Amino acid sequence: MSPRLTMVTAGRVLRQLRADHRTVALMLVVPCVLIGLLAWVLDGSALFDRIGASLLGVFPFVVMFIVTSVATLRERTSGTLERLLTTPLGKADFLVGYALAFGVVAVVQALLASAFSVWVTGLDVAGSVGTLVVVAAASAIVGTSLGLLASAFARTEFQAVQFMPAFVLPQFLLCGLIVPRESMPQLLQWLSDVLPLSYAVDAMQEVSQDTALGTVGLDLLVLLAFAVGALLLGSLTLRRRTS
Repeated sequence: MSPRLTMVTAGRVLRQLRADHRTVALMLVVPCVLIGLLAWVLDGSALFDRIGASLLGVFPFVVMFIVTSVATLRERTSGTLERLLTTPLGKADFLVGYALAFGVVAVVQALLASAFSVWVTGLDVAGSVGTLVVVAAASAIVGTSLGLLASAFARTEFQAVQFMPAFVLPQFLLCGLIVPRESMPQLLQWLSDVLPLSYAVDAMQEVSQDTALGTVGLDLLVLLAFAVGALLLGSLTLRRRTS
């Protein structure tokens, strides 16, 4: 993998995103809208403070998964990826470049969503807002990596969206947001232990209970491992074109 080619790819993707206002709005605005809608629905209920932080880790994960899976697949269906791979650019350069570009967006997304949650909707977290931002960004980056991995198996943009129920919904059900993981049957506990969203929700729940960044460090390391693993697997399975 060439650092120079990786950065060139990241720059190209960021320029494309800058010209795609609808995609940027989807990534940056939708999580804020969803958090705001949740706060409006619960309207001052203590339930919002209990689950709001956890959902702040879920919403960016889902949004980044959808956007990156579709955007990467578009590179294949348009023939762009096949042309790029005739140059010295490798699959790892392509995927890591995409991950870096969307990772920058993920950090901005986490800053906006966290600030909106705390200072606009009134989300009350006992921990540091900075830690909240770090965990939200990590969750979004994992969603990005899994989206890149999912795009390697899809043939059309519609198929990429269809992967969401397989990749995301089981994690949503088993992450501990609806039922505490320790209350689940043993088999489901084991399954939840190998799903990245479980660690994002765990970290968010710890932040809401006044936990320092160092305490959620293990969860963040696990999320980083999932992100790196998804990119490695994606580089092995990515095809030049869809047919």
